[in-house]
Amino acid sequence: MSTRLIIDDERVYRFLRDQGVELPRAVDQQGIGLERDGELVGGVLYERFNGQGVWMHCAGVGRWITRDLLRAAFAYPFVQLGVSFIWGWVDSSNQKARRLNEHLGFTPHAVLDGAAKDGGDVILYRMTREECRFLHKD
Repeated sequence: MSTRLIIDDERVYRFLRDQGVELPRAVDQQGIGLERDGELVGGVLYERFNGQGVWMHCAGVGRWITRDLLRAAFAYPFVQLGVSFIWGWVDSSNQKARRLNEHLGFTPHAVLDGAAKDGGDVILYRMTREECRFLHKD
């Protein structure tokens, strides 16, 4: 089985949309995907970089979270972009996404009452560089 990371903004964007992730079309988007035997099985998309932070969206199928993907997914915003924090937007009804965000180390930062498409709340998650355990600490 062949596994590799790819950089492909459009392909990762389409993959995440196919997985049900609601994404804006951003001019500054960057995508990192995990390909297994030529098929995309996971992806992370960043958008709305403003110098201090960036929005991060992710999804996958099967066993898509690998150490290499985690390292790349957090090195890109924190090391390459040099942001202070990453933001995540999760509908409060999406228990799977909430568990994933919290397992990765994101913490709830704010609640937007009634902002979800289904009329429920949205939880804004945040992770700072200091909180990220996937970076090599020197």
